[in-house]
Amino acid sequence: MNTAGNDIDSMVAGIVEEVAGAPRDEVTPDKHLMQDLDVDSLGVVEIGAAIFDRFEVEIDDDEIKDIRTVGDVTELIRRHLTARAAAS
Repeated sequence: MNTAGNDIDSMVAGIVEEVAGAPRDEVTPDKHLMQDLDVDSLGVVEIGAAIFDRFEVEIDDDEIKDIRTVGDVTELIRRHLTARAAAS
């Protein structure tokens, strides 16, 4: 899957909007998922599942524990996609 940077940002914003119920204009890279957007630990797991569905990127438990902000989510996806592209 070849996904441009802005597409990743937009897709992640959509995922967070769905999970958190936050208005899309409030879903910015600097927003803390739990503190700013009221995403609980189950919500973070739901975000991980949605990432797998939309990007075919599997997030392991250690990576999920390190996710704090919306920007962390997009960076994690970019790292996985870059690693996948380099391996192929």
